[in-house]
Amino acid sequence: MNDIAKQLARLHELEGAEFVVQLKSITAHEGFHPLPDNPCILTMGGEKSEDYDNQLDAARKAVACGYRVFILPNPKGIRTADFIFERHGIFKMYDLKTIHGKTSVLNRLMESIDQCNHVLINMKTRYNSGRLSVDIRNFFVLNSKACEVVIFKGGQIFSITRINALEKGFLRAFRKKYGKN
Repeated sequence: MNDIAKQLARLHELEGAEFVVQLKSITAHEGFHPLPDNPCILTMGGEKSEDYDNQLDAARKAVACGYRVFILPNPKGIRTADFIFERHGIFKMYDLKTIHGKTSVLNRLMESIDQCNHVLINMKTRYNSGRLSVDIRNFFVLNSKACEVVIFKGGQIFSITRINALEKGFLRAFRKKYGKN
């Protein structure tokens, strides 16, 4: 586990192509094993974590969208994301925020600062689309390093990039698209 902890910690020092090479290196670690019922979900310990059921739920949704999912361990003393997603040779790291109630999505998104630039929201409740659009825009305004917010809502997936969120018509367009689903 110490080896993977060092590899995960190194991600905080890297950017660009070096970061992606490190993600690929982590996914090649021999400690990952596929779930018996789903070979597209690979894990390395953490099955007893209190958040594991939420991680597994989000991982299954990601697999349904065509991703191979690596559930990351959570070594002590290192702020790390929850997942690495791979699809068509593209690797991205995501921090999971599961929304069960009326808690502020913005507060949950802010927890990801300095942890991960891509955040996955697994929406398990009805949430006002207007409030959600404002929370997402504010997250991008307040976190200059944020790149993407992905939302799983039922069987739907929404991807919002920094460029999208900061466009003039984002709030209205998002409310319309999210509200339809």
